[in-house]
Amino acid sequence: MPIVIYVFSLCTFTFGLSEFVVAGLVSAMAVDLGSSTTAVGSAIAAYALGAAIGAPLLTALLLGWRERNVLALTLAVLALGSLAFAWVEQLWAVNLIRLVIGLGHGVFMAVAADVAVKRVDEPRAGRALALVWLGLTLALALGVPLGTLLGSLWSWRAIFVALGVLGILSLVGLLHLMPAQAPPPRPAGGRLAGLTALMRRPILAAAGIAMLVSVATFSFLTYVSPFLLQVTHGGVRLLSLAMLMFGAATLLGNLLAGQAADRFDTGRCLTVALVGLAANLGLLHVGREMPWAVMLLVGGLGALFFAIVTLSTLRLIALAKQLAPQATGVASGLSIAAFNLGTALGGGLGGWVIERIGLEYLPLAGMGAALLGLGLLRSPFATQGRSCMSRKGRNAAPRT
Repeated sequence: MPIVIYVFSLCTFTFGLSEFVVAGLVSAMAVDLGSSTTAVGSAIAAYALGAAIGAPLLTALLLGWRERNVLALTLAVLALGSLAFAWVEQLWAVNLIRLVIGLGHGVFMAVAADVAVKRVDEPRAGRALALVWLGLTLALALGVPLGTLLGSLWSWRAIFVALGVLGILSLVGLLHLMPAQAPPPRPAGGRLAGLTALMRRPILAAAGIAMLVSVATFSFLTYVSPFLLQVTHGGVRLLSLAMLMFGAATLLGNLLAGQAADRFDTGRCLTVALVGLAANLGLLHVGREMPWAVMLLVGGLGALFFAIVTLSTLRLIALAKQLAPQATGVASGLSIAAFNLGTALGGGLGGWVIERIGLEYLPLAGMGAALLGLGLLRSPFATQGRSCMSRKGRNAAPRT
């Protein structure tokens, strides 16, 4: 693998830690800033909103830039934004800085995924993308628990100083190890031509599947704490073990999906993973009062979710290579935006289910969203046109 892909992994670790560690530091931040936990928690939504906007829209606007320059700019935003965040005192500044870093996050993830896939031959595309996402899964599995512990015992501000330093190291590594490029050709039709080119039904359907997967996962995961404590009747120790299982399993799911995508048809792998996601959530409802089963199934949820992230992104980029070859980076951004939008919608769906039906039925709502995603994947809407997903070449025609 080109060494720059390993640099991307360090970068995604830093971005992933920046996004998710706030969830574990909300209480400490609320006390320090003199605000409610709900008000400080809005920083999580601000980041997700920035990533959802930045991934497709800013990536489209930056189509004429050198990829190296775009990536360097996003890392500079991460480094400077994290250092500024460490000194913030007002809540409005908290949300503004998180929004700006989120914009950079969305662009980096979109462009880095596209560059990684283009830098290797077709049979290694899945493993290359899995390496890019490796840093993100390590951030979930190791970085967030460690950052939460240190931030709670020491200072949450120190965590963001460390993130700023990691951002600077990532920037230096990128500038030294990613070769300089000739300027790309100007996109035909203007800066937003990439977005226009992506308004094809199979590409929009692929983004819809990604969104539904995120809805399915986060409608449950957003409220995993009350589910385990009140429905499963487990303690804080079970909750901690379950979240550790989830984080570690995301690493496994990402790596397995990369290997599977290089060996088998990506669409079929995605079908299997969606069936597994629906079954996993259904079993969480059936076995909701068995602590050991819930703990294992939360781990399975992490593995399946991140396997689908990898498979879905690969599928969307491959579709764009066929239907909108000038905008594969924007297609990658569309996938990231869909997952972030689904995260927000999943939280809303989970809250509605808890209020209207009951906490114990939370996994069934996620199962319904997963089945909708599976139905959309198998529909003519998603398979119109030639597929890019065959094992030997991503330009073979699918059955419609």
